Amino acid sequence: MQNLNFRLGMIFAMTVLSILVVLPRIPISINNKWLKLDTSVGGYFINLGKWQLDLRDIKKGLDLEGGIKVVLRADMSKIADDEKSGALESAKEVIDRRVNLLGVTEPFVATSKVGDEYRIIVEIPGIDNVSEAINLIGQTAQLKFKTLKKDLEWTQDKYLQYVSSPDSWEDSGVTGADMKGADVVVAQGGDISQQGKPQIQLKFTNEGRTKFSELAKTNIGKPIALYLDEDSFPISAPTVSEDLATGLISDPVISGNFTFESAKTLAIQLRSGALPIPVEVLEQKTVGATLGGESIQKSFLAGVVGLILVFAFLVLRYRFLGILSGISLIIYSFIVLAIFKIIPVVLTLPGIAGFILSIGMATDACILIFERTREEIRWGKPRNLAIKLGFERAWNSIKDSNVSSLITSFILFQFGSGSVRGFALTLAIGIFVSLFTSIFVVKTFIEATNFGQLRRPKHE
Repeated sequence: MQNLNFRLGMIFAMTVLSILVVLPRIPISINNKWLKLDTSVGGYFINLGKWQLDLRDIKKGLDLEGGIKVVLRADMSKIADDEKSGALESAKEVIDRRVNLLGVTEPFVATSKVGDEYRIIVEIPGIDNVSEAINLIGQTAQLKFKTLKKDLEWTQDKYLQYVSSPDSWEDSGVTGADMKGADVVVAQGGDISQQGKPQIQLKFTNEGRTKFSELAKTNIGKPIALYLDEDSFPISAPTVSEDLATGLISDPVISGNFTFESAKTLAIQLRSGALPIPVEVLEQKTVGATLGGESIQKSFLAGVVGLILVFAFLVLRYRFLGILSGISLIIYSFIVLAIFKIIPVVLTLPGIAGFILSIGMATDACILIFERTREEIRWGKPRNLAIKLGFERAWNSIKDSNVSSLITSFILFQFGSGSVRGFALTLAIGIFVSLFTSIFVVKTFIEATNFGQLRRPKHE
């Protein structure tokens, strides 16, 4: 009995939590002489520093939320024929990293060849600043650390003269390739004029840390200029202090005339690396979300109608057990949608189709169990034993059916792209949750209601 109560409590807690996760933000305002309340439920955003959980809305793909689609043409004029495919794939990986670091989820990045042209197709949902995204995708972003040429005399009053003259600098051998990352930080100490402004913290590899430390030791009191790509003006030219020259202990920061947006963009470019080949924008298309809103409404209606029809079938066919199975289906829907929000799953039209399909599949296990139970009753087993055997002996069929579906989902997710992966992911999540609801939840409900009221067929 204690075990049954524990399982019922767990199902209840999971259901309530799932409902709270799924609910959009609903304001609650009560103001009378007995109670004053101004709050809301649902649509939560949990911020615990580095870890954040955004439950305000289900993430939507390009076809539902809108965004941009960009087709880039790669310049292969300086690449050997046998290296073109590899160069294109490398460029795709760099762009993929950049788009992911931009903070969007499930961008679609793919390569294609049209005639003699090599192209990269990028789809980014939910982007507001189109020009910023395109600049981020296409720039090469190779960071170089340069020192003053040896024949130049360094004095502080010549700082502006040297900084404004790119011919005054030479490569030091330390580049962005010696870094493993870059983060945006806020200046807190040191120069008062820089306090509160964004800076970029450089994270070197072990080898890069050694190279930069040696560079600093030979340039005490002199500036080291940081050039991005072929810019004629450095983004920063900090002077090497004696403390820095004794050895690089912490990650250094560079300051400049950054805004938070420009600092974030630069940090992303430095983290993702340089593009191995030049690219140009061949086509740019903004996708509106109007069609997406209509599609969501129709898909939601289809899901509700499907759920009602399945519920009605179960009740007509299995009476009381059908009602219990229908309740488990409702719980199943809330849990799946909650998982979509928590992961988060980027929902596309094929993804919605996968979810609706999984509703039907969620009843598969229940039907197998109930039909097996009917057979056991026909063979003369007591009702309680028949239900117990129904769950046990239907398990092999349920397992094989769902494992084969999961294998198919895995193959689609592994080798598919874009919306195909979304369909595979939502289907796989639905299968896992359906196993929980059809086996664990339904069985617990049957035990809690004294094994239901399944009757023998009339012809017996």
